[in-house]
Amino acid sequence: MRRPTEFSLRSRLLWLTVLVMTAGLAAGGILLIGVLNFALLRAVNTEALDTARGVAKLINQDQLSLPIPVSPAMQVQVIDGQNRVLAISAGADRLVPMLRPDELDGMAEGDLRDIPGNRIGLSGGARVVMVPAGPPTAPLRVLVARSTDDLRQGVHLLRVTLLVAFPLLVGMLALIKWRILGAALRPVEALRAGAEEITGGTRAGTLPVPEARDEIYRLAVTLNGMLHRLDAARARQRAFVADAAHELRSPLTTMRTELEVAQRLPAGSTDWPALSADLLADVERLSRLVDDLLLLARSDDGGPAMPRLADIDLDALVADVVSRYPDIGYERPDTPVTATVEPDAIGRVVANLIDNACRHARSRVRVEVADEGTHRLITVTDDGPGIPEADRERVFDRFTRLDDARARDAGGSGLGLAIVRELVRRHGGTITLGDANPGLRVDVRLPANNW
Repeated sequence: MRRPTEFSLRSRLLWLTVLVMTAGLAAGGILLIGVLNFALLRAVNTEALDTARGVAKLINQDQLSLPIPVSPAMQVQVIDGQNRVLAISAGADRLVPMLRPDELDGMAEGDLRDIPGNRIGLSGGARVVMVPAGPPTAPLRVLVARSTDDLRQGVHLLRVTLLVAFPLLVGMLALIKWRILGAALRPVEALRAGAEEITGGTRAGTLPVPEARDEIYRLAVTLNGMLHRLDAARARQRAFVADAAHELRSPLTTMRTELEVAQRLPAGSTDWPALSADLLADVERLSRLVDDLLLLARSDDGGPAMPRLADIDLDALVADVVSRYPDIGYERPDTPVTATVEPDAIGRVVANLIDNACRHARSRVRVEVADEGTHRLITVTDDGPGIPEADRERVFDRFTRLDDARARDAGGSGLGLAIVRELVRRHGGTITLGDANPGLRVDVRLPANNW
């Protein structure tokens, strides 16, 4: 199958412009010829009628001279009631009236008739006007014929001129438009070439920005912003993959080392119950890490904005999570605190915050739940080293650890707070970090009703 012919945008715009210009000029030419023809015919009619009325006035005043003095382009006849020619102008027929009896019947003052010019010795066509004259007892009629050949020739000349001039004008305008389109599309071609170079890896990831603050400038700025975000996303993805691989390698390395040591020990000297317990702990750590990575991956892929919600007793949910940790301070509020949330997600939020607090607390971790009207507040405080204010946003990034006090040996993967913020965001809530003097205070605010 033959591929369809491909035209550049410049060519398509030029052809469209040429078509529009041609249609516009053709419509304008037709309108011009029509208007000119109408104006000339009206001038002919006015001239013939004025001449006829002038001759009638002379007849009525008995001042008519022979031959009747008129313009060479016109012929005049004066006829009586029996259609006999009584007076003429130079060149008019002395015997035969310009109009036949059937053409004269019913004509009123100022009426017009078109006749062939050869009937009265003229080339082309002619237009005849009739005006009555004389006394009522002996009525006369004045016939004035005006040749329309000069009108026809003028219109024909204009038509030929337009037919010759319009193609030249269209060609000249098309050439100018081609140059203008080339200049206008040059920044677009620069963007295309820049994108091709970026794709080929021969230049940095930015496109040339034109100087003119027009639509192409805004397009270039938008595309550069998109490229910057794509580069940043690729960098985050590479960092995420590297950190994930490192986190997965650590427990795998530990498991492999333990198994290799067990293989090299003499038969019967390996404490298999202890080894299996260690391996199970590492497997559980791997399982938690994989679950965390899957949850964050689903959020990156545009997971559901709102989880599966249920009306629950938030106080009871938090109390159930706190009961899994010994020595955690929790005082239940006097009245039940209800909220519309996903129980498993909010339970994981509370558990992650308590895990984080327990890893860094010196002696005390406290959890509180409060009713703030339209929102519900969950607060977790510890008396640990806290987090500097400058780092309180960065700790929500994945695999982020601020110092040795929050290292891997403490048991964290660097994903806990990232998961907390994602789950809270999906509920339409907020999470903030503050000082507990000493220690860290984490406030989670959730809408009371998400329906």
